[in-house]
Amino acid sequence: MKQVKCLIVGGGPAAYTAAIYACRAALSPVVVEGPEPGGQLMTTTLIENYPGFAKGVDAQSLMMEMRAQAQNLGTEILSDKVLSCDLKARTAELGSGEQLCWETMIIATGASARYLGLESEQKFKGQGVSACATCDGFFYRGKTVAVVGGGDSACEEAMYLSSIAKKVYMIVRKNYLRASQASKERVERTENIEILYETVTKELLGNVLGLTGVRLERNGEIFEKEIDGFFLAIGRHPNTEWLGGQLEVDAQGYIVADGVKTAADGVFVAGDVRNTDFRQAITAAADGCRAALEAEKYLKK
Repeated sequence: MKQVKCLIVGGGPAAYTAAIYACRAALSPVVVEGPEPGGQLMTTTLIENYPGFAKGVDAQSLMMEMRAQAQNLGTEILSDKVLSCDLKARTAELGSGEQLCWETMIIATGASARYLGLESEQKFKGQGVSACATCDGFFYRGKTVAVVGGGDSACEEAMYLSSIAKKVYMIVRKNYLRASQASKERVERTENIEILYETVTKELLGNVLGLTGVRLERNGEIFEKEIDGFFLAIGRHPNTEWLGGQLEVDAQGYIVADGVKTAADGVFVAGDVRNTDFRQAITAAADGCRAALEAEKYLKK
């Protein structure tokens, strides 16, 4: 069984930043990056709110640079997946069959956006379909977009996009919004937001250049709307199944932590998988830094 001083599970900004700082602390980190190296950012394009890039930075390039930086500093990166772990025995089993014995672990597996499950949704992913308005909203300045969902997150996305886009449709399956009263009132009094109640998405329409419209159904009636962007706001799914319920999670499934410290000895959490109010690339990277520094402090004790 391979001995590891600092095991980092995940492959996004939190994981790679944790690896960078763990290397500098001589913790010889091993990153098991999972099936999606780069994480959720690999589904978007230009990032304009990451510090240090006056004209923005390509999301995929940023992730690959982070990954390369971690490797150049000495991180061992495994293109594998953690199937299960034992937090008391401090072991982890990988998809390849390899077993690791670790002294500290940093969980940075992120949260995956929930999608509707349409074939056309995957076809236009990154070409008009997005699950992050703050990441991609800028590209739709003066254009028409749609937001799917009826909760607080959907209302927040719609409000954010209303300040950028010419027109925002909210596609709501029920005949009411599930959001708080304050959120509902803000959306309802915003002139360029139109709420389509009792409406479901049947198909996304487009061509080789990207998304051009959406086919909808309301009370048996099929109709179409021309849109340039389609934003999912129906929730996120924290990637924690592999932990087997060994850590406390909140009502939404996010790992409960005191900052980046979990209740398990020597186990830390960073990025979108923890109970945090903010889920951005920069906050995930900051979490990764904190988790690595906490791991270093733990090992020194």
